[in-house]
Amino acid sequence: MSREDYEVVIGLEVHAELSTKTKIFCSCPTEFGGEPNTHCCPICMAMPGTLPVLNEKVVEYAVKAGLATNCEISRDSKNDRKNYFYPDLPKAYQISQFDKPLCENGYIEIEDKNEQKKKIRLTRIHIEEDAGKLNHDDFGGGSLVDLNRAGVPLIEIVSEPDISSSDEAEKYLRKLKSILEYIEVSDCKMQEGSFRADVNVSIRKKGEKKLGTRTEMKNMNSFRSIVRGIEYEIDRQIDVIESGGKIEQETLRWDDVSGKTFSMRDKEDAQDYRYFPEPDLVAIRLTEEYIANVKSSLPELPESRKQRYLDKYKLTEREAKLITASKYLSNLFEETVLKTNNPKAACNWILSDISRILNEKEIEPNEIPFTSDNLAELIKLIEKGTISSAIAKKVIEELFENPKEPSKIIEEKGWIQISDEGAIKEIVLKILETNPQSVQDYKGGKDKAIGFLVGQAMKQTKGKANPQMLNKLFIEEINKM
Repeated sequence: MSREDYEVVIGLEVHAELSTKTKIFCSCPTEFGGEPNTHCCPICMAMPGTLPVLNEKVVEYAVKAGLATNCEISRDSKNDRKNYFYPDLPKAYQISQFDKPLCENGYIEIEDKNEQKKKIRLTRIHIEEDAGKLNHDDFGGGSLVDLNRAGVPLIEIVSEPDISSSDEAEKYLRKLKSILEYIEVSDCKMQEGSFRADVNVSIRKKGEKKLGTRTEMKNMNSFRSIVRGIEYEIDRQIDVIESGGKIEQETLRWDDVSGKTFSMRDKEDAQDYRYFPEPDLVAIRLTEEYIANVKSSLPELPESRKQRYLDKYKLTEREAKLITASKYLSNLFEETVLKTNNPKAACNWILSDISRILNEKEIEPNEIPFTSDNLAELIKLIEKGTISSAIAKKVIEELFENPKEPSKIIEEKGWIQISDEGAIKEIVLKILETNPQSVQDYKGGKDKAIGFLVGQAMKQTKGKANPQMLNKLFIEEINKM
């Protein structure tokens, strides 16, 4: 049997670190980095006699996330102790939520492979504390624990098993990441672990109703790895079943170098964690007024912004979708349009050269090193004829390497466009003299010949000649011949 004979069922558990200034149960800072064990106190180190105090901002951010993902907000929820022992969890239990999460029954809409809208249901969003981090010393043969991250507030967003392919998983995660960035509850920096996913994968033969045994890949923090991991796990599970074996429910580690999964431990179920209500924290009771206030504070979300771009700026469906997929690209676009009144140019530069360089450098939009002022100035320089589009492409490259005002870059590099008609005419005449065949082609009705001649002139002037003037002068001079 082939892969086409099987159905893939995927559920995702996303952990997003919240952008609060302090931790969930103490006043230690949450910023990333810092020397090991410098952002911790007796509470997040679980010293005897210490008591947690819930950070109200954590509740607000979780409710925001729930409202932005169409969840029902619980008026009555609580914290629970999830008991398990890992060396980076100093209490030997994690304060989380079990049967009464803050948010339930939401959904996120994506497009399936046929570009039809598909709802991915959310089971729940709950709050919990993050664990510390083990730093393994391969040479010393031991591990050291850093508790800076212990107690950093998380929301866990659990989907129903509604995802049917690695492509849908990536679309869902990108959409979720985008929503959390828009509402500013998490910076979602995957490279820092503040947006990561546990990926549950199972397969079943087409037509079967019963779910297959699932495996879980833990703490995956790149879209590329998640897609590769899912594809590998699908093939592995099919191979096991086809060879007469049985899928074991287990937790796996994805190895990006070898492109394989490795078993870590048997997968725990809820009963293994021995949940019970956290006795040191009171229940969380939310009023209708509180929820209404949080709802009123929500900013414009990606879908709403996309529709506005279609209506107000006349972008295409594809352009609006790509730009609003990232809050940072969308903000860059909006600010540039305000400064230039040229939405088409702003859109074109963001979706072409800027997006290409982001992909090549493998960096996120929030890491773009220049501002909307720089992009707006670049667009105005093109409109004035100071530089050509060809030179502007070089300026964009330079802005990523050495961000400063585009006018300073073109001055330092000597990239100002040649717009002197006399100088350009001289170049035109020389090129016509050395390309008689192109002259004949144009006279014979081949309009593309002008494009070739303009290209030769741009090459000779290293992209500095005014292309519109070149086009005009080539046609004028050929018509005189």
